Amino acid sequence: MKRYAALAICGIMIVTLVSFAPAGRTRVIFFGDSITYFGAQPGGYIPLMRAMLQDSGRGSQYELLGAGIGGNKIYDLLFRVDSDVIARRPDIVYIFIGVNDVWAKSTVHTGTDADRFDRFYDALVKKLQKAGIKVVICTPLAIGEKKDHKNPQDPELDVYAQLAREVAYRNHAILCDLRALFFSYNQAHNPNNSRTGILTTDGVHLNDAGNKFVAEEMLKALPR
Repeated sequence: MKRYAALAICGIMIVTLVSFAPAGRTRVIFFGDSITYFGAQPGGYIPLMRAMLQDSGRGSQYELLGAGIGGNKIYDLLFRVDSDVIARRPDIVYIFIGVNDVWAKSTVHTGTDADRFDRFYDALVKKLQKAGIKVVICTPLAIGEKKDHKNPQDPELDVYAQLAREVAYRNHAILCDLRALFFSYNQAHNPNNSRTGILTTDGVHLNDAGNKFVAEEMLKALPR
């Protein structure tokens, strides 16, 4: 009887310890193109987010991972979402895409037509949500930093950013509207109407200030 009593007590202790065991960290994957690839490197927005979470006492709650490949467009993300994202079992996925879908039209004459961008984006979000993943949609930031929509691709990039907003709305995803936030920042920090050097190195890829800007804004959108 003593043996059974001891086993029963041990069983109760194990259940109690399990009930108080710390939960696993929330896994967050950032899914995108070269901006996300470089964002995962030292000094990029993903390590900056880790540091910000650590400073706020939440560092142990999250695992932040990058899944960016240079040149990717929305259909590339749809093709590789199973292997590069869903197979890694994230809780949250940030989608940061759209620049190459527009930019490639004038540089290498590929890109993605607006109607296909909308359909592919919608299919990608639905696939992630079907897997039980929370989705944060980030609008494309910039192709050139001149103010007042003076960059050549601004009109078309505005259309694609709006499509991303509508995909977020239709699917009840979280929206991180980086393009709208960029315009506000640019008005205050680009007095000489420069094409580059405010948040980017080349009009697209983030400099130190750009990585900090994106990290701060993405952190605000992080689901709790």
